[in-house]
Amino acid sequence: MTTRKDGRGYDTLRPVTIQTGLQSNPEGSVLYACGGTKVLLAASADEGVKDWLKGKGRGWVTAEYAMHPRANPGRQHREGWRGSVGGRTHEIQRLVGRALRSSVVLEKLGERSVTIDCDVLDADGGTRTASITGGWVAMCIALDRIRKRGLIAKGVLREPVAAISVGWLNDAPMLDLCYTEDSAAEVDLNIVATASGGIVEVQGTAEGAPLPKKQFDAMLDVGLAAIPALVAGQCKALEAAGVDWQQLVA
Repeated sequence: MTTRKDGRGYDTLRPVTIQTGLQSNPEGSVLYACGGTKVLLAASADEGVKDWLKGKGRGWVTAEYAMHPRANPGRQHREGWRGSVGGRTHEIQRLVGRALRSSVVLEKLGERSVTIDCDVLDADGGTRTASITGGWVAMCIALDRIRKRGLIAKGVLREPVAAISVGWLNDAPMLDLCYTEDSAAEVDLNIVATASGGIVEVQGTAEGAPLPKKQFDAMLDVGLAAIPALVAGQCKALEAAGVDWQQLVA
C-alpha cells in the first residue's frame, strides 16, 4: 500500500482523540484532536429561538467558528477584532451548522437553541471536518443534559453525523489531509455523512483541471468508508462521558 510522510496509507485516518468535560459552563464540551489539528468545542443550550422562528414550535442548531491567533506557525490577528468576520469563517460555520442540524429533529427540540462554538487551537488541515465530528459529540452531551432535566424526550436525534476530508494527490484519493497535503492536492473534498451512510453534504473544489466523475466517485468512496470509524470514536467518547445517545433517538 502507498504510504505518506507520516507513514499512513492513502486510505488511513490520522489518530483521533476525543476528550469531554474540559469546560465547566457549557452544557457540552469536547477537545477533538486529529493528528496536529486540535479544536475546542462548546455546546450551549438556551431556551428560546430567534424572532423568525418564534411560535413555530421548533428549535435551531447553529455554530460559530474561530481560529486562535496562534493556531498557525505565525501569529495572526484575532478575527473580528476590527468588527468583521471573513468569508471563509462564515462559510465554515454555516457548513458546521447545517451538518449538525441534519442530525436533529428540530420539532422535537422545541423552541430551544443549541450553539456549538468551534475554536481551533492548532490548525494542521481538516479543521472544519474536525469541528463537525467533535461538534456532534458536544451537541449530544448538551442534548442529554436537557433531556435529563425533562425538557426534551426521545426522538430529538436521528443518528450520528461525522465528516472527513479527501484529496486527489499523486494520482490517487488521499484521506484526511494534513496542511501540506491539502495545499498540494489537485482536488479537495469535505464529506459529511451519517452513520448509516447517508450523504449530508459534499463540499469540494478542483484547483486546476476539472475533476472526472470517476475520480470524484473514488474520492467519495474513500471518504464514506472512513465514516464508521469516526462514528465509533464519537460513541466511545459519549460512553466514557456517561451519555447514552440512544436515549435521544426515537
